[in-house]
Amino acid sequence: MEIILLLFFILILAIFLGLELISKIPSTLHTPLMSGANAISGITLVGALSLDTGSNLQMILAFSAITFASINVFGGYLVTNRMLRMFKKK
Repeated sequence: MEIILLLFFILILAIFLGLELISKIPSTLHTPLMSGANAISGITLVGALSLDTGSNLQMILAFSAITFASINVFGGYLVTNRMLRMFKKK
């Protein structure tokens, strides 16, 4: 029970820290940082796919990790493609 409380505290702390950091990033750095976040989500996706699901909790966590990482990776590619189309000559 104590480990779950500790993990919950770390999650809440990470959420607040992430919001604080994201609000301070200038817009010129947004795209390179999003590319890095997409790479990290790709690593998360590979890790979740290779997870040996033994219990129901592991299966639920793996499914949610695959879902959220996939959304982030594919959304990032769509945004990057849209941004690159802005720079093409007509």
